[in-house]
Amino acid sequence: MTDTSLKNLIVICGPTASGKTRLGVRIALRHNGEIISGDSRQVYRGMDIGTGKDLSDYTIGKETVRCHLINIADPAEIYTVYNYKKDFYKAFSEVTAQKKLPIVVGGTGLYIEAVLRNYAIPEVPEDPDLRKELMSRDIQALDEELARNAPDLHCSTDRKSKKRIVRSLEIADYRKRNREQHLKSPALELRPVVLGIAWDRQRLKTRIKERLDARFHQGMVEEVRHLLDSGVPEERLSMFGMEYRHIAGFIINGGDFEKMSSALLYDIEQLSKRQSTYFRGMERRGVMVHWINEASLEEAEEVLNRYQFEI
Repeated sequence: MTDTSLKNLIVICGPTASGKTRLGVRIALRHNGEIISGDSRQVYRGMDIGTGKDLSDYTIGKETVRCHLINIADPAEIYTVYNYKKDFYKAFSEVTAQKKLPIVVGGTGLYIEAVLRNYAIPEVPEDPDLRKELMSRDIQALDEELARNAPDLHCSTDRKSKKRIVRSLEIADYRKRNREQHLKSPALELRPVVLGIAWDRQRLKTRIKERLDARFHQGMVEEVRHLLDSGVPEERLSMFGMEYRHIAGFIINGGDFEKMSSALLYDIEQLSKRQSTYFRGMERRGVMVHWINEASLEEAEEVLNRYQFEI
């Protein structure tokens, strides 16, 4: 059956180093669009290199595409999926009010799926003591506890990530203690076209290695050192991903740079696998995804030309 509904959103998702941003910018220039970031780390100010903001990619020639939800939070703040949903709806409304087409670009599957499927996300404060205790447990035991206590959260959590499981258990604990009804929030009607970026695994690993080398050259170690010097504790930095965890440990404890960078490269490669798996799972959970080989603009436009967009 042909889908004749007017679409009001483009989503470009995929693993790290897959070319999402550049493709998103080129599509935005062709379709009178503005980008809404779908990345859980790029919301933080002062964390540019390690989070891969690639701000220069938003300018092609003399044209610059506006991007929303980048550099909107301080690293000391706790920014959650709840915050993202609220900020996304605000950004979406702002973009459409300007008669522009919103284009989500990012690799944080939970953020993107939470918006597309309107997950019920309560505003739950972080519980440092509970989190510390949970992080000391085995990931399999945590997964089983989440399945027993909150099967709804178990189904929507990236369970390959211990941090995500712990966060879901925090939410489950909060719900139990507060005994509130957490219903789906009122949402704008989203009619998306979702493009997923697919790469041959070895070719993507080569891109990841080249990108990591470039980030070190750009000053990623110095960026982490500045964050530590500004008062952001190592424990907090570790929550921002493997780049900050590995480099902060290297700066504080010393050691061999090559050994650290090799371990970091391995972890990023594993992350890219989890991201790809998540987006394939999102497709199985009912989100239609059009797979685009190697971020090809031509393939993307072939898909987009099948639809009409409301601007």
